[in-house]
Amino acid sequence: MAALAGVLVAAVAFPAGAWALGWWSGPSKSPEAAAGSAAPTSLGDSPGFPAARTSAAPSSAAQPSAAPSQSAARSAASSATATGPCGRKSGTRITQVSLGSKVVGYGGEGDTEKLPMAIAATPGGGSWLAWLGTDGQVHLGRLGCDDKLIGKPTTFTGIDLQDVQADANGGVLLLTRKGTCGTGPLCGGESSPCNTMHMVRFNNAGKLVWERQVTNLTGGRDGYDDGARFVWWYQHHGRLASDGGNYAAYFGVAITVKNGSCVDIHQGDRMQVVTAGGKTRSGGFEVGCSHAWTPRIVWDPRVKKFVTVCATDNNCRIAQPAPYRTVAKGTCDGTLFGGDVVLAKSSGYWTAWSQGGKVRLSHFKGGSAATKSITTAASSKHPHLVAYGKGRMLLTWQSGSSMRAQVHDAGTGATVGQPFTIAVKDHDYQAFKPYADGSAAYPAAGPASSSIKIARVVP
Repeated sequence: MAALAGVLVAAVAFPAGAWALGWWSGPSKSPEAAAGSAAPTSLGDSPGFPAARTSAAPSSAAQPSAAPSQSAARSAASSATATGPCGRKSGTRITQVSLGSKVVGYGGEGDTEKLPMAIAATPGGGSWLAWLGTDGQVHLGRLGCDDKLIGKPTTFTGIDLQDVQADANGGVLLLTRKGTCGTGPLCGGESSPCNTMHMVRFNNAGKLVWERQVTNLTGGRDGYDDGARFVWWYQHHGRLASDGGNYAAYFGVAITVKNGSCVDIHQGDRMQVVTAGGKTRSGGFEVGCSHAWTPRIVWDPRVKKFVTVCATDNNCRIAQPAPYRTVAKGTCDGTLFGGDVVLAKSSGYWTAWSQGGKVRLSHFKGGSAATKSITTAASSKHPHLVAYGKGRMLLTWQSGSSMRAQVHDAGTGATVGQPFTIAVKDHDYQAFKPYADGSAAYPAAGPASSSIKIARVVP
């Protein structure tokens, strides 16, 4: 199975969702006691798995062979020209961007893999494009309305790229950096590395304004110290959201818990809010879901709060964390994955998720379970969902060497028009981003290691 997840102290590799089978016991002490959420469970006693970590070597980016279906894309939405500062016309457009530097390949598509690239919409209709270079740097470039580079990209120190978001004054990168594990001692096995997660604020010139760690390896605290929250080699993907001033990071995190004279390492999630000036503030949580994978977040201006959704083996479900609230019930068979979460037309939210390779859309409100769930025609482990046009949303998924897409009504969930092809290579953990003109854009592997394709779908 492509996605890897779950390693605790013994550094064992196994498929994402497999921990849901209940092969391990809980810790002697709950790290979430102070946070008021359910305790994480340890994977240290998991039998039947190899003792060594497994990983797939990154492969070179392949060029998709399928051609985009322009007529199908237009039939899926209105035929009118989209409004907005860029004046984009309806249809699907693929633009190749030459980077001037190499980007990491897609690898084995596991949730332990490095994320190659991410995109963010600017208020003016352009984009910020971030990519993880083979030089150990996170690169950042600005794209114009034509989805081509403007000026010279800048670089930031980072070993993993997670996400990028933008505003009128620049934007924020979410990335990981090297940290220190310390001496422990661990109660058994090994669990490393002990890295840190950071928000990096940049201005409209792409230059550093401030940076803020959103894990807690500060003040002499190392990864193997009781109470540490750090980023290790798996389950650390994350996303950003903004309320227009503050930014929130939601990501997978390692959790260190004292167990007598040694410490255990567990896994969950963390959400940290940072002000426009780079200061951490209240509004997040230490641990929400445990174990957690595919963390997703959206800002809802209607109720003025960040809404988060996780996939978790705690009762094997798609859930809202801190405290747990079930969105949709799943099955502990190793095939449960979360997709994205978007605002519904009038109230509530839609989230895409999959079980057994079948993609679902579930609508939920506040703290309640899904009021409506739809099993779509899509077959995929990792669906993508994004706001699209007026009162609609775009569901996309891998289909061979390309992607397939279907427009849905953001109120009823009903399909709009026919499915169509987007001729770029999918990545399990990358995201489409919405734009003010109603379009949506996705960064994908180019035909060479120094290029990226931008897929844009305009209603």
